[in-house]
Amino acid sequence: MPLEDKIALVTGASRGIGRAVALRFAREGAHVFALARTMTDLESLDDAITELGGSATLVPLDVTDGPGIDRLAETLFKRHGRLDVLIGNAAILGVLSPIGHFSPSVWSRVIEVNLSANWRLIRSFDPLLRASGAGRAIFVTSGVGHKVVPYWGAYAVSKAGLEMLVKTYAAETANTTLRVNIVNPGAVRTEMRAKAMPGEDPASLILPEAMTDVFVKLSLPDCRHHGEVVEARPLV
Repeated sequence: MPLEDKIALVTGASRGIGRAVALRFAREGAHVFALARTMTDLESLDDAITELGGSATLVPLDVTDGPGIDRLAETLFKRHGRLDVLIGNAAILGVLSPIGHFSPSVWSRVIEVNLSANWRLIRSFDPLLRASGAGRAIFVTSGVGHKVVPYWGAYAVSKAGLEMLVKTYAAETANTTLRVNIVNPGAVRTEMRAKAMPGEDPASLILPEAMTDVFVKLSLPDCRHHGEVVEARPLV
């Protein structure tokens, strides 16, 4: 198993791409710290991981809870002394709206979840990733992060900011054993996609489980990608 004995943290792990990655990592031998807000969804994930013969630690936490993220990093340090793989996946859509019509609360929440929370993950877990010796940090973007699409303002700005954040982190770790990358999964059958594209036929989209290969490959010790936006290549 390529990820045997690895310690992996996956945010937004209770559904969609995060759940699929958590399951795949567990199948490949990693112990998964699964972070999401809803405990019932995490328990469902844990049941699925147990059926696979894998192991997980459930972390019912809002990714924007900065002190909570710091406590999680402390727990990981005490238990394992390192973090091998960080998957920054948690994100929200907010609403689709003309740029001047967003309410301040919606705008702030989207930026907080999709951008600022990932900065907090880097801040808290960078020492543990460096302690791994082959730490891997992978964040999830979207095509609208580098392509202008009307009405996607808050989400698009948050993903554009995320890409710059992660590329800056990659530049600052270029001379270390850490590898930092970004995955653009493309059109995937998730609840967020259904909310954004209500008229779209979900059968025309790939399942999250079909595009987890890229996350495994970017997590391996022999990965040489660094500071890149990697397009997912799903199994079809």
